[in-house]
Amino acid sequence: MTNDRRKPIRWGMVGGGRGSQIGYIHRSAAHRDDVFSLAAGAFDIDPERGRAFGVDLGLDEGRSYPDYAAMFAAEAGRADGIEAVSIATPNNTHFAICKAALEHDLHVICEKPLCFTVAEAEELKALSEARGRIVGVTYGYAGHQMIEQARAMVRNGDLGEIRIVNLQFAHGFHSAAVEDQNPSTRWRVDPRFAGPSYVLGDVGTHPLYIAKVILPHLKIKRLLCTRQSFVKSRAPLEDNAVTLMAYDNGAIATIWSSAVNAGSMHGQKVRIVGSKASIEWWDERPNQLSYEIQGEPARILERGMDYLYPEARIDDRIGGGHPEGLFEAWANLYRRFGFAIDEHRGLAPAGIEDLVFPDVDAGLEGVRWVENCVRSADAGGLWLDYH
Repeated sequence: MTNDRRKPIRWGMVGGGRGSQIGYIHRSAAHRDDVFSLAAGAFDIDPERGRAFGVDLGLDEGRSYPDYAAMFAAEAGRADGIEAVSIATPNNTHFAICKAALEHDLHVICEKPLCFTVAEAEELKALSEARGRIVGVTYGYAGHQMIEQARAMVRNGDLGEIRIVNLQFAHGFHSAAVEDQNPSTRWRVDPRFAGPSYVLGDVGTHPLYIAKVILPHLKIKRLLCTRQSFVKSRAPLEDNAVTLMAYDNGAIATIWSSAVNAGSMHGQKVRIVGSKASIEWWDERPNQLSYEIQGEPARILERGMDYLYPEARIDDRIGGGHPEGLFEAWANLYRRFGFAIDEHRGLAPAGIEDLVFPDVDAGLEGVRWVENCVRSADAGGLWLDYH
């Protein structure tokens, strides 16, 4: 697919300043295909530090703002003002910043969670629809090509009837109280900043969204969740959780969300089991998809190869045999965000309707899932109707 827009989208950032790993990946992904051009930013809670960082990035000093409110107001008055903004700040700020951006008619790309409650997410969805603006959510792992291969395989019946979905994102980097020495982790285990959950929202929603991409036809009917705080100082927020789900077709699913899986680097895996075959994807080996047909030798499908479905090759950058990683996955998502914005600008290329990206509905569903998990866990780990 060609990128035939006339000019890059004028883009700003809130948060993601000096020392922020997530800010760096946002900028790298947005610039990879010249889809976006950074024009302004409010990068830090410390205005002077944020201003200096913006200047270091090459911005005009006057467009490196002390806060998001000043940026939105000033940019709205410029003929060359920003058209979109990325939000890379702690969780408790997402709703207010996203709402303000939409009220200034900006397209929004927001870190997850989109907000803390379903009511807030529904308000943002209604506002985005009323303003005719997209809201994207950075479930960055979904940009890997083999996720699209898995989606196509399910749609084409290669697996048969879907029976079991096993999901996990279980790393070990917080198996001890690292937040005592690490401010970037400390806010994640504080409910004032993180919201009603830690690992459910921080890691669990990633494979949840990937499963939704692969299995768009399945709807959650019921859910049971149990959560623990193995590092006791993190209570009431959990650092480990197990969620069971029942889908409307009779399939079942599990999600293991954890930051205390000692020894695990990432541990994000998605396994889909059908009546004829199974597939499995592991984000530490993102260029491969395991394909296991009952009664046949297991096989490994490789990214970029001609035997894949066309949908899996749309985002090919360097052809088969060359490994691609998280930066390419994020760049694929930013490219899709750009095409969705172009649709509103009347510049969308042919084929945009075939591109899947995490939109405001994906953000809403992530918030809804966390809310239901917390409701079940706090009731003692009961099966509850999903709503």
